[in-house]
Amino acid sequence: MTSPSSAPLTVVVAEDSPLLRDGIVGVLSRFGHEVVAAVGDADALLSAARAHHPDIVVTDVRMPPDHGDDGLRAARVLREDRPDLPILLLSQYIEQSYAAHLLDLGGGSGLGYLLKDRVSAVAEFAEAVARVARGATVMDPEVVRQLLHRRHDPLRRLTPREREVLARMAEGLSNAAIARALHVTEAAVNKHVSSILQKLDLRVDGESHRRVLAVLAYLRA
Repeated sequence: MTSPSSAPLTVVVAEDSPLLRDGIVGVLSRFGHEVVAAVGDADALLSAARAHHPDIVVTDVRMPPDHGDDGLRAARVLREDRPDLPILLLSQYIEQSYAAHLLDLGGGSGLGYLLKDRVSAVAEFAEAVARVARGATVMDPEVVRQLLHRRHDPLRRLTPREREVLARMAEGLSNAAIARALHVTEAAVNKHVSSILQKLDLRVDGESHRRVLAVLAYLRA
């Protein structure tokens, strides 16, 4: 089975649980992707990614050798080596500091942060991998929901509907997908996105880059 929105990818997987590691490999293979290495610790992740030059790395945050945020630290090293390498982090629990550190990796594009439970939703997980590989910023919907309950001082100029649209942008959704999720027209979403970018004073050239900056502003609020 191949994802309709993704060409086959080469993937390095790092997860210290053999059962979950095999599950991730199985899901990715089912959708036509090639897992060129599946490893269980951060040191092996660094070696495998440097040897295989994959299209994307999917890695747990916490793993050996120190059983701390070794996966995240390895991801940081890999992005220093190759700033355009897409990275998808997996975590057992929501940790907003992990999301913040992730977004500091090389400008925020081609990055994702998902809960491990998402792997069981195979189609959604495969789609998230494909979107990150294409350069999108993809955050777990549960992380986004928790962030909605925080103060949003830098975003106080946005209307409730604009914040709703920005939250969907943080999940990596396109304008068309946001329109379907909110039951509005795509033209209405386009208008909200333009207003968001203007209110956040994002004048950088390139629509996709400005969308990433808007998401970063939202997640760091």
